[in-house]
Amino acid sequence: MRHIAFTALVFVVLGCGSTATEHISTAVVCVAHSGLPDQYCTPGAVFSNATTAQICAPGYAQSVRNVPQSVKNRVYAEYGIKQHKPGEYEIDHLISLELGGSNDIKNLWPEPYVGPHNAHIKDDLENVLHAQVCNGKMQLQEAQAEIAKNWEAI
Repeated sequence: MRHIAFTALVFVVLGCGSTATEHISTAVVCVAHSGLPDQYCTPGAVFSNATTAQICAPGYAQSVRNVPQSVKNRVYAEYGIKQHKPGEYEIDHLISLELGGSNDIKNLWPEPYVGPHNAHIKDDLENVLHAQVCNGKMQLQEAQAEIAKNWEAI
């Protein structure tokens, strides 16, 4: 509700032009909660044409990985991180590339390397889910939905 009210206020202050939309996305400060991204800012996004056969092919994730530094900087800014130490965060895909996740900013957030719910733990989970999908034990869309909803609970 707070995001909606703030967005409405920004819209009124900036006006109705197309530039208001650009400013809204950078005016909202996203907040990670216990290792999970802000669902308003990072709901997850997938490559709609990604298939199980494609994601299970060796080298798939590397072939689609494309997050420019300018986008990473924008993600940090949206989450209110003005500066950080090297190795403190990674800009992570909520739905991993190995599960058909996209490079869209809606799928990215600054994930910490330390703490109880860190990037290393999520990386291990991504590998398990990828293996389950590729072994036919789980549907791709199910794995995508589960990791986007609450990866810590899996």
